[in-house]
Amino acid sequence: MAGLLIKDIPKDLHRKLKARAAANRRSLSGEVLTILESALHGRSGPLTLVEIEKLRTRGRRPLTDSVLERARKRDR
Repeated sequence: MAGLLIKDIPKDLHRKLKARAAANRRSLSGEVLTILESALHGRSGPLTLVEIEKLRTRGRRPLTDSVLERARKRDR
């Protein structure tokens, strides 16, 4: 896994991050990763193939080609 070093974080921002991490019962690194994931998940642009595959297999049953074809036939 790759690492990231952030230098010169303002003291006030560091304090807020630590407080938020504590409130969410996460480490400082875990909190920053959560914030970054949330910020990048909301990006504009098309989904990647990996993201599409994750969506297809989420839920009680996978979203298979036959399910998609039935939905197309019903104009959904």
